[in-house]
Amino acid sequence: MKVPVSWLQDFVDLTLPIPELAEKLTFAGLEVEDIEYIGVPPASNEQDANAKGLVWARDKIFVAQLIEALPHPNADRLKIVRVAYGASAPAEMVTGAPNINVGDSGQKVVLALEGSRLYDGHKEGRVFMTLKKSKIRGVESAAMVCSEKELGLSEEHEGIIILPDDAPVGTPLADYWGDVVLTVKINPNFARAQSVLGVAREVAALTGQRVRLPQTWDTQERGAPETAFVNIEIADARLCPRFAALLIRGVKIKPSPQWLQQRLLRAGMRPINNVVDITNYVMLGYGKPLHAFDYDALIARANGGVPKILVRPARAGEQMQTLDGQLRSFHAHDILVTDARGPVGIGGIMGGSETEVSDATQNVLLESAIFDFISIRRTTAEQKLPSEAATRFGRGIPASQNIAPARVAAALMRDLADGTIEPTLADNYPLPQTTPTIDVTRRDVKRILGIELTLAEMEQLLRALDFAVTAPHADTLRVTPPDYRADVEGTADVLEELVRLYGFEKIPSVLMADALPPLEGNAALEQEQTARAILIEMGLQEIVTYAFTQPAHEARLAPNERAEKIFPLPQRAYVSIENPISAERSALRQTLLPNLLDIAASNLRHTKRVALFEIGSVFLTRHAGETQVGDLPEDASLPLEPRRLALLLTGPRALPTWQTTDVAPFDFYDLKGILEELGAGLHLDELNFAARAHPMLHPGRAAEMRIGAESVGVFGELHPLTREKWALPAQAVLVGEFDLEKILAHTDARFIIQPISRYPAVVQDIALWVDESIEGARVEQLIRQTGGALLRDARLFDVYRGAPLPVGKKSLAYTLTFQALDHVLSDADAGKARDKIVNRLTREIGAELRRSGAG
Repeated sequence: MKVPVSWLQDFVDLTLPIPELAEKLTFAGLEVEDIEYIGVPPASNEQDANAKGLVWARDKIFVAQLIEALPHPNADRLKIVRVAYGASAPAEMVTGAPNINVGDSGQKVVLALEGSRLYDGHKEGRVFMTLKKSKIRGVESAAMVCSEKELGLSEEHEGIIILPDDAPVGTPLADYWGDVVLTVKINPNFARAQSVLGVAREVAALTGQRVRLPQTWDTQERGAPETAFVNIEIADARLCPRFAALLIRGVKIKPSPQWLQQRLLRAGMRPINNVVDITNYVMLGYGKPLHAFDYDALIARANGGVPKILVRPARAGEQMQTLDGQLRSFHAHDILVTDARGPVGIGGIMGGSETEVSDATQNVLLESAIFDFISIRRTTAEQKLPSEAATRFGRGIPASQNIAPARVAAALMRDLADGTIEPTLADNYPLPQTTPTIDVTRRDVKRILGIELTLAEMEQLLRALDFAVTAPHADTLRVTPPDYRADVEGTADVLEELVRLYGFEKIPSVLMADALPPLEGNAALEQEQTARAILIEMGLQEIVTYAFTQPAHEARLAPNERAEKIFPLPQRAYVSIENPISAERSALRQTLLPNLLDIAASNLRHTKRVALFEIGSVFLTRHAGETQVGDLPEDASLPLEPRRLALLLTGPRALPTWQTTDVAPFDFYDLKGILEELGAGLHLDELNFAARAHPMLHPGRAAEMRIGAESVGVFGELHPLTREKWALPAQAVLVGEFDLEKILAHTDARFIIQPISRYPAVVQDIALWVDESIEGARVEQLIRQTGGALLRDARLFDVYRGAPLPVGKKSLAYTLTFQALDHVLSDADAGKARDKIVNRLTREIGAELRRSGAG
């Protein structure tokens, strides 16, 4: 929120330099994110703080008054103007400003003398220039009357600035119009400070000053729901605790005065007209959003009678065209402001187009209401209508603060729009605000805040925040928060206020009096991190995607409608989101692969190679009696959240380099190799693979990964029809999804580490004829089991089919590495171990040793 210091000073005296004030506000919870200087120099202790701003030199830029405007002898569109600015002689210059005409005099303007540093009004953006004497169409000009752009106030440069009639001639502009704007971050727990007045109250409390309020400020004023000009009815007090209205007759719609426009601009809001600007001014200044209706339009909708305003929940499907021209449909939880013909506004968010204030408006019905903040947030999100008003309503506004800001706005409409205020207040207040009384003890302060405060110190701090304080007991204060502090409900809230004002920086740092608790590891997280590190070391990139999806998105994994439900579980009902942010985020995912494919499709527009993985939870509705690790008794109604691991590879194995450009693409065995390395890194001793068909995978290029006999996932090449649904390139896309819970359940923090032998190894090759139906994994398993401690490694290096092998046979060739830890292994010892392996393979799977020269 932008807070002009000149506006802030209307409410409170500033006794600190701006940087010190900003620091105090920040430490008290109102973080000052930026300080912008408009026309004035920064404080001397700020390093280059105004590098992006413009200083209005006090000896060169002044408030001036037009003496006369004469025609230019050589140009019809130019004028020669003479202005007084307090010097002995007036300044004379040439201008082409369209809002100064020949014969004009008396207007207050901004004068810049030769040597002034300004922004160039004829160039895009903010480009500095130094004003120099020059001849314009034969007439010498050494000064300038300035537009808003040249002074850095806005981008407007079509006409010059016309100052208010009471602007003091000869005053340096920096003294008259210079300002500092604080950008303050308003967190949700500081909703009370989302106005200039709210920040002023904080400043007053921090600096020991008093807040100045308008003389008409009265938070106790009450009215009646039925008046001669409007009747107000509220259907549900929980949705609208208070609704009030004032009538201002005979208003004239016109531009706001310069001071009001400048305040709105500096606070970040664009001026529109005097009535709309006044409602925005009161919202920014006093924190209370208002809405102005064209009262005559309401009368017309009431067939000439007294309008009746009804605040009620919307009827499902009800529609209204809002001020932005959009026809909007509503739900039963939306709050509508209606009359006899239907909706005229969305409560707290936006009005309807039929009753908006226009240039023809003469009578204004000014609405000031309080709405349920939860309903406001929901409707704002659904209708996609974020606004300054919705933000304030969405954080809660006390009902006691409803009338006083409206009175300020009505007075401004009287003064700036020539209106006449109807003295009667229409006010329906069915749910009066309650104010709690809270007891706070010195023991509470010591126990929770860790500081020692006397009762007198506590009382002083709380009174600075406008709290009413009494002392019913020797060690206790009884506290009543002010009516604008509806956020203070209990002891903890009062203690927070005490420590904010006392100063967080004053809280002493102390060591724990007790011994530190023992450090316990989180095995599940550590194992997951290990798996993550292994995959990253192998060159895969981790992604993190949203858990929200829609069932139709996941159904795209099946190549056709007949395909069975995708891995890993049979079909379950999806966990639905009650209030989804969009239809595409209406349920919680049951698989990681669709998001992985989305990211791959996006990345492949910019790169040829993608190697990704994701570790994340999926969300499954529970079957009766189903549990998961870490469940509490109350979790039985919640979905299961097992962790999954998904991988995707596509494109070349490596990007081309100067050494080679012939890089083969990823294939099935690259993904299998990554899984084997993952298994080795996690010490999964019984990891094995088996062929398995799966509907989302290419026939004949799919397998399952098992640990022992337990299946933990499937992987392979993505089915071409599924690949086409994601518009992926016509190349192999390798994917896999695995149950990480099952995988990590087989890991063990303790495992045997083999020492490195000092003795040489004996390497021998064997080639075996086996039936086509025999899996290579089964052969390798038997080799390793039979080889015992001497067999260090067995690696398949060749597979052969064809002549002279009989039909139905294949040849598998392995390199066997034998090595002993305690002695040199002879060829005879290795031969015995090899023969033992061959004999077992012959006996159990009918393998035949392929002799040298045999085929």
